[in-house]
Amino acid sequence: MKPKNTPSASKVLGGILLISGCCIGAGMLGLPVMSAMAGFKPSLVLFIISWLFMVCTGLLLLEVNLWFPEEVSLITMAGRTLGPVGKAITWGGFLFLFYSLMVAYISAGGQLFAALFEQLGGITVPAWSGSLFFICFFGALVYLGTQTVDWFNRLLMLGLIGSYLLLVGFGLSHINRQLLKPQDWSAAPLALPAMLISFGFHNMIPSLKNYLQGHVNSLRLTIIAGSALPLVVYILWEALILGLIPLEGAGGFREALNAGDLATHALKTAIGGSWIADMAHHFAFFALVTSFLAVCLSFVDFLADGLPVKKDSKGRFLLCLLVLGPSFGFALLYPKIFLTALNYAGAFGTVLLFGILPAAMVWAGRYHQGLGEKRLVPGGKILLLLVISFAAMVMLLQMAAELNK
Repeated sequence: MKPKNTPSASKVLGGILLISGCCIGAGMLGLPVMSAMAGFKPSLVLFIISWLFMVCTGLLLLEVNLWFPEEVSLITMAGRTLGPVGKAITWGGFLFLFYSLMVAYISAGGQLFAALFEQLGGITVPAWSGSLFFICFFGALVYLGTQTVDWFNRLLMLGLIGSYLLLVGFGLSHINRQLLKPQDWSAAPLALPAMLISFGFHNMIPSLKNYLQGHVNSLRLTIIAGSALPLVVYILWEALILGLIPLEGAGGFREALNAGDLATHALKTAIGGSWIADMAHHFAFFALVTSFLAVCLSFVDFLADGLPVKKDSKGRFLLCLLVLGPSFGFALLYPKIFLTALNYAGAFGTVLLFGILPAAMVWAGRYHQGLGEKRLVPGGKILLLLVISFAAMVMLLQMAAELNK
């Protein structure tokens, strides 16, 4: 007979799917473009490194979360282990990460809807009007609340899964294996920030701890398996897109990278009108909207918890305006900023919040405050230093890339 606090298998499966759903999203629209210069094999290695790093930091964050019996947010954990400075850094990191992601999604949404209007009605509209339509329609769903988003998101997830399975299932047989052979390891770091953010599930850990009743083995399994499924999804997607689009020439990856285009736009340019390009466009829509709704809803709730704003109809409208207004303004000024914003979110927001901070909190809790006895990640201080060093390296690489532009 299993112990009382052991969660059921269906709950563990639910937790795995929650983490997978959190990871798989709009990053898929940028990853092939940013990693194409390196080639498939270097990208494969980077995917595995990114997954291992994010699993490690996720387990470190879980260890910190288990020190506290009640449900606590990342900001509360940082405040209790690192003090007011840690809490302030976490606040700033969250704002930077959320706004970077919102700008990226609104920019990409404008491109997608402009292309959709042209495809369906032959109407050419500027990207900003597509972005405006995007935030008005889907922002209204966020304003209506979590239940509305939940039901709409279920329909979108069905479309996301269906379009992905069709694309990969039938598209892999059309790839050109010669396109997967080029390798340039020096270009590999370009895609690392976007890969890291594509395995971002850490903000769900406090909720998962309660959902799985603090059962350590179940939580560990959920984190590892839940993030491993997106790893497989990303690798198959990478093989498909890199195997269909040439690196050089008109419609190639280099042109797409310089123009800041989505992977699906590059695919349509490279292979012309076909069912694969159309299906890729549908997949892009579902991936983008599911990511946008999840981040936007989380951002609104985050501001509601941190600001003296009531979550009534007026307060919720103000919160949505605070989330969408600045993001739309920035996307309006830089309509092709999707890839850059995604990189910034990964290189600075993700590695700070989900890399450096978990390691720093574990260091402070383990070695200065005597919190907890069970260590979920072996390696002691050496591992924590390696995590912080890797995160700092990602930041420095991104800064160097920006200076060299």
